[in-house]
Amino acid sequence: MSDATANAAGLAVGYALDALIGDPRRGHPVAGFGQFAGALERRLYRPDRTAGVGYAALAVGVPVLLGGAAALATRNRPLARAALVAAGTWTVLGGRTLRHEAAAMSRALGTADLPAARRRLNHLCGRDPSALDESELARATVESVAENTSDAVVAPLLWGAVAGLPGLLGYRAANTLDAMVGHRSARYARFGTAAARLDDLLNLLPSRLTGLLTVAAAPLVRGDRSQAWRIWRRDRRDHPSPNAGQCEAAMAGALGVRLGGRNIYFGRSEVRPFLGDGPRPEARHIDRAARLSGGVGLAALCLAVTYAVTGRPRRAVARRLVGRLGTVRRRPSAHPSVVERT
Repeated sequence: MSDATANAAGLAVGYALDALIGDPRRGHPVAGFGQFAGALERRLYRPDRTAGVGYAALAVGVPVLLGGAAALATRNRPLARAALVAAGTWTVLGGRTLRHEAAAMSRALGTADLPAARRRLNHLCGRDPSALDESELARATVESVAENTSDAVVAPLLWGAVAGLPGLLGYRAANTLDAMVGHRSARYARFGTAAARLDDLLNLLPSRLTGLLTVAAAPLVRGDRSQAWRIWRRDRRDHPSPNAGQCEAAMAGALGVRLGGRNIYFGRSEVRPFLGDGPRPEARHIDRAARLSGGVGLAALCLAVTYAVTGRPRRAVARRLVGRLGTVRRRPSAHPSVVERT
């Protein structure tokens, strides 16, 4: 077994572990990283971008170096390499948790238990749920499922396929860091810029792949593939995030609903363009979104395993990503991944 095959096997086993077991209830490594990043922030924080660049470089660089050292130590040791990649994949994926949270929200809305649904929303996103009705709670959940399908499933698999264990750990570190400091607030307006742009950069390809896979998988939930394609192409650039709109527009088209509108956070509100045509989401659309998310994740796994085994020139991919670094737009934090919170 080659190292490439070991990486592919590790991705597949890690995906299966996440699907069967989900996140550990205690001692999650991502929570440990959050504590490390928080301690590092307390030492390095200054309200300027230079400090933010150093912070992001250290916070993401340490996991990448650890992953690189582990990959080097298991070179030509395929069973050990596969085991490490499997453990890393299981750690960074959040597909089962995402679907579990969506199902909990669907049950609460299905029984008209709005207080319970409002309590669940913060497990998925950072909006203020206190005044949201069933439709707005359903919309927030569908949008979060769409975006987190990329952040918590497709993107880790893609970077694991491209760069093995360093890619898995580096991506999750960057995504978690963005959830911590990458939003526009008085404290992080400048300090968090580097973290936000790094996360945008790393999600350029995964978000677009998620959108395409969502379009392709639309029939799994009785969606119209041609409609999903039309909505994705028309609306994907209307979102303030360079990446979230790719996922949300495709989900809106696949489900035949309209997403977007006014989002209320704690202390501020935003009005976003509508994505898609049709009615506002209901509880039943949450179940369909979760099923579609699972189908997209499985398709992404197949692509990641194939890529890891066959390979392609990594430098060309890296050059394209670096070339886009200066073009990504800073955006507010909207849907923190379910595996990012600490």
